[in-house]
Amino acid sequence: MMIKYERPTSHAARWARRIARFAFGLFAAVLLAHRFGPLITPHFVALMVFSAALAAVAVMLAAVGFVRLWQVAAVGGVASFVAILYAAAPLGVAGFALNEYFSKPAIYDVSTDTVTPPLWIKPPDAVQGWLERPAVVTPEDREAQIAAYPGLTGRRYDGALDRVFQGVKIVAEKTGISIVAEEGVENARPDLEDMAVKPDATAPADSEPGDVPIPLSRPQTMPGEMSAGPRSSNILLQGEWRTLIVGFRFDVLIRLREEAETTFVDMRVASRYGPHDLGLGAAFANQFLHALDAELLGIAGD
Repeated sequence: MMIKYERPTSHAARWARRIARFAFGLFAAVLLAHRFGPLITPHFVALMVFSAALAAVAVMLAAVGFVRLWQVAAVGGVASFVAILYAAAPLGVAGFALNEYFSKPAIYDVSTDTVTPPLWIKPPDAVQGWLERPAVVTPEDREAQIAAYPGLTGRRYDGALDRVFQGVKIVAEKTGISIVAEEGVENARPDLEDMAVKPDATAPADSEPGDVPIPLSRPQTMPGEMSAGPRSSNILLQGEWRTLIVGFRFDVLIRLREEAETTFVDMRVASRYGPHDLGLGAAFANQFLHALDAELLGIAGD
C-alpha cells in the first residue's frame, strides 16, 4: 500500500507576504507623495511609522513560517523570504531614522555663529501638526550643537565682498538652494566713488574748458534703498533647500560680513518641521561650506 505524504501549509507565511507587500506599497507611495507631491512632513512621518509597523508584523509572521518549514516542512518558505524582501525597505529607513534620532542632539536649528546667529529675513512659518517643537532656540540647544558638531564654523575669505557674494550665489545654485529673500545686496555693487570720472592727469594745464569731462549726475535713490548715512556691510540671503531622496524641507540663511580686507561667511540651517533634524542641517551646512571653499579656492583665510 502506497502512502502519500501531504505537506501542511503555513498560513502565517502567506499572510506575511500579503502584509509586507502592502507595507512596501504604502512606503513607496508615501515617499513619492512627500518628495514630489503635496504630502507634508507630519503626515509623511505618521504614514512611514505605520508602514514600518506593518513591515515588522510581516517579519514576525515570516519567522513563524520559517519555523514551520523547519519543524514540519510546511509550505511557505518562499512566501516568508519574499515577505522579508518587501519589509526590508520600510524597516531599513525606520532603523536609520531611529539611529540618527538617538545619536544626534534633539535640535532643529544649527548656526555657524552660536553667539549671534543671523536673523531670518522672513521668519519661517509652517503648521507643525503633531510634530510640535519649541518656539525659540535656547542657549542649551546651541551648547548641544557645539558638542555634537564642533567643526561647524564660519569661513573667512581674503577677498572683496562682491567676489565672495558671487561665489555664494554659484554654490547656492549648485547645491539646490532656492533663494526667496535678499537683504543688503546693494553692498556688493561697486561704489559710486570708484565709478566717478576723473580728469586726465596727462592733459595740459592750459587745455580748453571743452576738454574737461562732464560730471555724471548722481543716480536717484530707488525705493527701498537707503538714501543717506553709512550702509551696513552685511548681505543676507534666505533660501529653501530639500533633501535629495526624501524631500525634507529646510530653511537656509547665509550672511556675508565685510571685515577690513576680508569677508566672513556665516550660515544658519533649520528644519521646517519637527523638533529634530536628524543631523541633516549640520551635514548640509558643512557640505555647502566645503563647496564654497572649493569655489573660492585661493582666497580662503585662516
